Amino acid sequence: MAHHNTIKYNSYTKLTDRLNLLPQGAFPSDLLFEILKILFSEREAELVSSLPIKPFNVKKAAAIWKISEPDTKNILNDLADRGLLIDACENDDVLYSMPPPMAGFFEFSLMRYRNDIDQQTLSELFYQYMNIEEDFIKNLFTTGKTQLGRVYVNEEVLSNENALHVLDYERASEVMKTADSIGIGICYCRHKMEHLGKNCDAPMDICMTFNKSADSLTRHGIARRVDVAEGIDLLQKARDNNLVQFGENVQEKVNFICNCCGCCCEALIAARKFGFLNPVHTTNFFPFIDEDNCNGCGKCVALCPVEAMTLVSSNDPGLPNRKKAKLQQEICLGCGVCLTGCDKKALELRSRKERVITPVNSVHRVVIMAIERGKLQNLIFDRQVMFSHRAMAAVLGVILKLPPLKQALASEQFKSRYLISLIRRQKYS
Repeated sequence: MAHHNTIKYNSYTKLTDRLNLLPQGAFPSDLLFEILKILFSEREAELVSSLPIKPFNVKKAAAIWKISEPDTKNILNDLADRGLLIDACENDDVLYSMPPPMAGFFEFSLMRYRNDIDQQTLSELFYQYMNIEEDFIKNLFTTGKTQLGRVYVNEEVLSNENALHVLDYERASEVMKTADSIGIGICYCRHKMEHLGKNCDAPMDICMTFNKSADSLTRHGIARRVDVAEGIDLLQKARDNNLVQFGENVQEKVNFICNCCGCCCEALIAARKFGFLNPVHTTNFFPFIDEDNCNGCGKCVALCPVEAMTLVSSNDPGLPNRKKAKLQQEICLGCGVCLTGCDKKALELRSRKERVITPVNSVHRVVIMAIERGKLQNLIFDRQVMFSHRAMAAVLGVILKLPPLKQALASEQFKSRYLISLIRRQKYS
C-alpha cells in the first residue's frame, strides 16, 4: 500500500502500527495519516508509538523516551488534555493509557468545540475515512463475533412482563445510577455531520461517558461533569427524540453510552450497511407485529434507525391498497423505538429465542475480541514492559472461563505451554 512507501509519514506509520496492536485498530490509509497529522505532531506520533499497550506511569514513559520525568509528565498531561491519552489515579500514582481510535480519541477530538485544531477539516476527513472508504468501519464493527457495543432497550416501552426479564446491566438508567463519575460531551457523530451540513436536529450535548473515562475526560475539560439526576433527564431527552442508546458491550463499569440517530451515528450506519454481519449486539427483544391491529400507517418504519421495519401489502382483497408492517428480525436491534410511534397497539416486545451474552467487564471484552481477531499475543507480551503477575492472572483468568473453542483459539495464538497446561488443568479440576 502507498503509505509504506511514503517517508514523510514514517512517524505516523509507526503510530498506526501501535494502534493496530489492539483489537480495535485503525485501517492504514492516506486518510488516516491526514487525521493523525491533525491530532498529533510528528514528534508526538513518534513518542506515542513507543508507549506500552498496558497502563503506564510517568517513570515508565520517561525511561522509554529517555527524557526527564518532569518533561515526560508535561507531554503526557498535554496529550491527556487533548483526549489522546486517558489518565487515572491508582494507588497514589497516575497511570496513563492510550484509548483506541473508536470508541476513543476520534470521538474525543469532537466532543467539544475547540480552536486548537481544524475541526472542519478533521470532520471532512473522518467522513471520508468512515463513510466513504469504509474499511475502518467495516473492520471495527464486523470482525469477530464479540463487538465493541450493544444496544439498550427503550425502558419506557417495556411491559411488566418484559421488565421481569431485563437485568440491571441491560438498563441504561442503571448504568447512570451506579456510575462512579458521569461526563457529558457533544455527540461526535452529529458534530462531524454539522461541519458537513448533513446533521439532523437531534440533541448534540448528549454523549455520555462513565467511570474512569468520565473522570479523565471531565478533569481535562473534554466533557462536563453531571450528577445522576441530570443524567437521567438526558436519558429521557434521548428517548423523547427517539434516539437509540448504544453503549460499551460490558456488564460492569460501562465507559460510554451514545444516544444515536440513524442518519449520523457510525454504529447505526454500520448496522444498516452491514446488518447481516451483526456489527452491534442487540437487546434480548424484538418487536412482534399484531397484524390484526396494524393499519399500515408507517410510523414504525419511519422510526426504525436501521430499516428493519418495512411496509408490505396486507393482501386484503377488500382493501387492495392497505399495507401492513413487516419486520426483518435478523437485522433488528431490539431497541424498541418503533413502539413509541404505534398508537394502535400493534407492536409488542417479545423475547428472542437465544439470550445475547455480554462480557463481564472491559478486560473480558478486550481479551475475547483479541482472541477472535488474532491479537491476543499483543496483550500478553507488551513491546516495552512485561505484565505484572496481577495483570497476567487477570488475562489468564478470563481465558480460563472461555468456552473450549475460544480457549483453543487463545492457545494457538499464545503458543505458551504454560497457558495450555492451565487450560488442561482447568478441564480436569
